[in-house]
Amino acid sequence: MEAFDVVQPGFLTTVQDGGRYGYQQYGVPVSGAMDRYGLMAANLLVGNGDDDACLEISLLGPLLRVISDTVVSLTGADLSATLNNRPLPMWEAVHVSAGDSISFGEPRRGCRSYLAVAGGIDVPPVMGSRSTYVKSGIGGFQGRALRSGDRLSSGQSRRKTPGARMPMQYVLRYQSDHTLRVVLGPQDDHFTTTGIETFLGSEYRVSARADRMGYRLEGPTIEHRAGADIVSDGIPAGAVQVPADGLPIVLLADRQTTGGYAKIATVCTVDLPELSQACLGERVRFSRVTEKEAHQLLKEHDEAIRSLKHCFRRAHQGD
Repeated sequence: MEAFDVVQPGFLTTVQDGGRYGYQQYGVPVSGAMDRYGLMAANLLVGNGDDDACLEISLLGPLLRVISDTVVSLTGADLSATLNNRPLPMWEAVHVSAGDSISFGEPRRGCRSYLAVAGGIDVPPVMGSRSTYVKSGIGGFQGRALRSGDRLSSGQSRRKTPGARMPMQYVLRYQSDHTLRVVLGPQDDHFTTTGIETFLGSEYRVSARADRMGYRLEGPTIEHRAGADIVSDGIPAGAVQVPADGLPIVLLADRQTTGGYAKIATVCTVDLPELSQACLGERVRFSRVTEKEAHQLLKEHDEAIRSLKHCFRRAHQGD
């Protein structure tokens, strides 16, 4: 079903889903949504699968014209979205009609919104995913960010009615100060004691060089023992590389599959959505946790998500 005409594309609007897994050994990044929670929540609201394709809207959003009656939801950052020039409710399923306009204003809190449509954005899967990896022109809508004149389609919808709302306890509130929990390693032994103390005890700020590949941070430099280089190895989401300039880079959705800089720590999975919503100049600090504590955080997060999905399954039984 034809869903949207792109009248104006915005700063960076791409099709993203849960990511492209199974191809990192060939040098293909996972990509997918920067804020996986925002993607999942948007999909739940319109009755899609957790990882169905949505629009990831960064900072300055697009102007979209609705082609067919459908149901949409918007989660993540508050980018002053409107429906026909009236505020578009966030974190709930909303009916839209053919001819309606969805637009965005200035960012209020956070930097990435997720617009889901019932049935998901329908673009050809590439290596099992509809996510866009812009640097290599893979996936999404013709392998690129949206442009004026593009027309997007949606898949077969499993949900026809609006009205679903995210329970308040599951609605994320974004702040301008971010404390990220980290597990030290795998190459924390490549840093001096002073370097590790600097990393854990300092305040950093999101630099203008932060993007989907990684967030480069500005602040006190971190001291290596004997240089930044290592034999290249795999890079997980949230890995904190420290190159020769001593400034940390937290690697995210479009991260390279391997790298040759020492990694001082890895950000806990549960804190990555918060980091992905951090804007230029916002403050970031790191707090050390043990591996056992990180596993417990993830376990608690997964239990909360299971509870949320159970609520939605019950609510959707009547659709």
